[in-house]
Order: sequence, then structure tokens, then C-alpha cells
Amino acid sequence: MSFFSTANALTRFANNVIHQNMAEENVVVSVRTAFGRRTARATTNKLDDESLRRVVAAAEKLARVQHADEDLLPMFAAGNAGESGTSGTVAPTRYFAETAAITAEDRAATVEGIVGVAKGNSLTAAGVVASSEAVEGIFNSRGLAEWHAQTSSEISITMLAGDSSGWQKANSPDASQLNAVSLAEIAAEKARRSAGPREIPAGKYTVILEPAAVLDMVGFMFYDFGGLAILDQRSFLNNRVGTRVFGENVDIWDDVEHPLQSGAGFDGEGVRRQRLQLVEKGVVKRLVYARASAERMKRSEYKDKVGPVAATGHGFSLPNEMGEAPMNIVFGAPEKPQTLEQMIASTERGILVTRLWYIREVDPYEKILTGMTRDGTFFVEDGKVQHGVLNFRFNESLIHLLSNVEAMGSLVRASGEESFDMVVPAMKVGEFNFTEVTKF
Repeated sequence: MSFFSTANALTRFANNVIHQNMAEENVVVSVRTAFGRRTARATTNKLDDESLRRVVAAAEKLARVQHADEDLLPMFAAGNAGESGTSGTVAPTRYFAETAAITAEDRAATVEGIVGVAKGNSLTAAGVVASSEAVEGIFNSRGLAEWHAQTSSEISITMLAGDSSGWQKANSPDASQLNAVSLAEIAAEKARRSAGPREIPAGKYTVILEPAAVLDMVGFMFYDFGGLAILDQRSFLNNRVGTRVFGENVDIWDDVEHPLQSGAGFDGEGVRRQRLQLVEKGVVKRLVYARASAERMKRSEYKDKVGPVAATGHGFSLPNEMGEAPMNIVFGAPEKPQTLEQMIASTERGILVTRLWYIREVDPYEKILTGMTRDGTFFVEDGKVQHGVLNFRFNESLIHLLSNVEAMGSLVRASGEESFDMVVPAMKVGEFNFTEVTKF
């Protein structure tokens, strides 16, 4: 049985005024039953005795009519050897009472500070200030009992001028780590500096990708790091595990215990999440596994080609079709991190990108993505930001991108619109392929 309790609240603003306040509370109980190799799940948000009896009965009826799943394992038992993680440490606190206590008045005051920056720069602000708290637990008849409590705070700001815009977004379990006025000032500066954007030709440029742009691109590859994706032959890592796929300066971890990460320390079956190095010096070292995927892999033709095979605590709640994925991505810290200013200063001719949007996958094996720049795109020449430019459409391979990283910044917790939050650096990348120029 899984238990989820959430309380979410947000304040939306546009045209420098608040136009929506929303608050929602919900409690969900999700019950999975298994009879031999048949399993099913039913869910309810009613907690009275009769509703709970009905949801259990529904899960049982559904399970009995399912086709047998030959890969289904017995439910995970508390203390199973080899399936409870290897780090031996406890994830940092992700629940902050001050964040949980944020009120509509507090959010309104935050918006007031953002709008003050907008008005001071003759701009129009829009965005969201949100906060939430959540509790999740997983229990079963084999003694498993895991709990996780977490808060979250988020600020997203778009500053609008006549022909330009700027954007910033940040998220943290601890609201005290977010500075709304600072974010607003950065977004306002981007809107001001990109005013009167000029058109420059499409082509291959050195690009400086701010962390949000990095996150929204690389997020498209991590579902391919699951064992089931290899077994289904839908991963770009098929025939590539153990080989150098990216540049030697690229290291990637999955680490729920990293201080800038968030989330529960257990997966959808209650298995403790392990800290794993997925990529070392550009070489894909290993995959992540749910329990059933690991057992299938051990019996497959790929078992000797994919590195260590064992349950790693990255499975989704059963039943599901996706298997598993690493959801706590942390890039390796560069030996000599550079600031954005240093990256710009070393660029003879290039493009500075604040964020990307409308990203879609074109080629799943070469991981070619298409999308557009947005909310602060600048031409860099002779080591200086010269002016704003009309936005570009790009067609770029993630493999090519991460094989051509010339410099990286310090690690930050980044938020975007196309992927989940990660701990990533800004990147300076060579030969980034812009294919078209927009009209805005």
C-alpha cells in the first residue's frame, strides 16, 4: 500500500498584478494486491472504513483477472539482503516547517517584491510563487514500512518588455534558499539587455548554456539509463554501455543524498535508492534497475554487456510499463569551474542562451533534439555580450553536445520547464547547431 498526502498552494501573477490564488489538499491511498504472478492496483482518496474496504476489494478483483506476469517477483520484504541500498547514510532533511507555514499573504509579499523590480525597470512581470508539503509512505504485508516528508518552494518569473523578455526560475525544499528579488533583478536585466533583438544567421556556434538550458536538454536521456529500456531495445545506450559516449570531462551520478537534491530515499517498491556513478569520464558505466528488470537482465543476452546488474532502488510503483529511471541526477563538479562571465570572456563569437522550450526528440538513438531558445538570447563577440538576438530553432544531438563541452560552471540546483530538477552546471559547448531564425 502506498500513501500520499499533499498540500499545494500557489499565487499566479501577470501584468504586475496577482490574478489567482489556489490551495489544494489531497490524501491518496493506493493498494496493490498480488495472487501468484497476477497483480493490480486500485486507488482512492476517501479514507473512511467502507472506502478502504472497497479499494482493497477492487485491487483484488482486478488482480485475479490479469494475465500472469512471468517476471513478477514477490513483494519486497523489509531487510532483504542486497536490495536495501549500499550507502549506509540517511538523506538530508527535506522538510522545513518554515516552508510548510508559508501563507497566501507571504506569497503576496513575495510577488510585491518581484513587481517592484518590474516597475522600477518599466517592465511587466508574470509568473508563479508556489509552496507545498507532502508525505508519502509505502507499506506491505511482508514488513516493509517507509516514510518520507518533504516541503517545496518555487518561484518562476518572466519579465516582459516591448520586444524582449527575461526569465528566471528556482525551486528548493527550503524557501529560505530562494531570493525572489534577486531572481527578478536577473530576469529584468535580461529583458533590458535583449531589447531591440537583431537577426543573425543560423549556423553552428559556440554556445554558453545557463543551467536551466542544460537541464532541459539532458533530461531527455535519463529514462534510457533504465535496465528495462535496454531490454526493450528503446535506449540510446543499446550497445554503448561500457564505451565512451561523451567527453572525458563528463561525469554523472544519481544521488538522492546530495544536499542540493530532493525526493524520497526509496523507490516505488520500497527499495532504498543507491548512489551510483552512471557516467565516468564520458564512459557509461552502469544502468539503474527495479527488482524485476534486474532479474530479467540476468537471464538476457545483454547481461555481460551492461555492467553490474542488481536492483538499485530506482523502480516505479508496480504495475508500470517504464520500469525504472534515475531521478536524482547530479553532474560531476568540474576541477576548474568557470563563471558565466569567464565563459563569455573566452568566447570569440557565440550565443548566450538563458533557457530552451518546446523541445522534442527527433532521433531517439542519436538523441537528436529540436527546440527553441527563449527569454534572453544574446550575441557574444570578442569576449563580451553585444546585444540580444532573435531566437533560434536548434537541432542538436545530446551525444554531440556532451562530447563538446569546453567549460563548466559550479553545480547548482536547476529548474526548467521540460524536465525534472537536477544538479547541473552551466556549460560552454562548441559547434551547437542552430537551424532557423524566428521572427521574435
